[in-house]
Amino acid sequence: MPDRIADRRPDVPASRLVTDMVPPPRFRDVSFDSYRADPAVPSQAAAVAAARAFAAAVGDGVSGRRRGWFRSRGAGAAADIAGPGIYLDGGFGVGKTHLLASLWHAAPVPVERKLFCTFVELTNLAGALGFAATVEALSAHRLVCVDEFELDDPGDTVLVSTLLSRLSEHGVRLAATSNTLPDQLGEGRFAAADFLREIQRLAARFTVVRVDGEDYRHRGLPSSPPPVSDDVVAASAEGDGVTLDDFDALVAHLATVHPSRYGPLLDGVSRVHLRGVRTVDDQSTALRLVVLADRLYDRDLPVVAGGVPLDRLFTPELLAGGYRKKYFRAVSRLTALSRDGAAALGSR
Repeated sequence: MPDRIADRRPDVPASRLVTDMVPPPRFRDVSFDSYRADPAVPSQAAAVAAARAFAAAVGDGVSGRRRGWFRSRGAGAAADIAGPGIYLDGGFGVGKTHLLASLWHAAPVPVERKLFCTFVELTNLAGALGFAATVEALSAHRLVCVDEFELDDPGDTVLVSTLLSRLSEHGVRLAATSNTLPDQLGEGRFAAADFLREIQRLAARFTVVRVDGEDYRHRGLPSSPPPVSDDVVAASAEGDGVTLDDFDALVAHLATVHPSRYGPLLDGVSRVHLRGVRTVDDQSTALRLVVLADRLYDRDLPVVAGGVPLDRLFTPELLAGGYRKKYFRAVSRLTALSRDGAAALGSR
């Protein structure tokens, strides 16, 4: 009988929440050299040069207090990028996480003095340890990389902005990414303007580097493979680390597990099978699924699903609401993982 994620309840010590903050398996071996910049999009090559220069400067001892106000960098402006913060601004699937992880790998400081996490993981850490303990735990780092900086929850934005301000005062270098919404691509610095407004005290510490382009996960590919029958989902759930869950049971279980433990929930999993996937209209449920989707994507876990196609996981109302950036990202990532799942079945 296949293992069920819904039966797992990981007991994770708080110390692991910090030590696990390294690039996830999908980005464990990436580098600036392995980033495939689109020749038709000059900002991608410029972003590689800017991130490479910032990474090299992390170990040079330049104080963040010497830098000027929040600036935007265009192509060819990578040389003077050694300030305390860099912000990679762009749409879905243009390789910002690849660049951020490459920056982490390239920074010439010991592994234990640099940290890589998502915005959600950082808020979860503060919730688990408390604000003061989180500042103390992270202030010894030379570099903190925050992927998918989110501006849709004012409370979390203020929390992380304050936390990063404290870390910057301790001389910690900061790197962050975020997304421009799909229906706002081409509107220039929309995401950067939001970032500047919301982080306020941190604004002076970041240089904006734009990364343009199409979502590489879907270039020339169909939106989502068709779901398979629930019988096929169950019959193909074989092999080490393969799990089989009923969608509603998994959703109910996620409500009982703190999101900071969704990663450990997937320890030892090699492929995820879901029966009876349905469209979700409840926001709390949808946000938990977003965190799970991020952890699945981080770990490069193929998904085999029956029910509705994964690109119809969220209602149109949710996709048009205040958390739409999270939902679009989750759909993009789950669609890619469902293609991997379909390929896994095809190779059987």
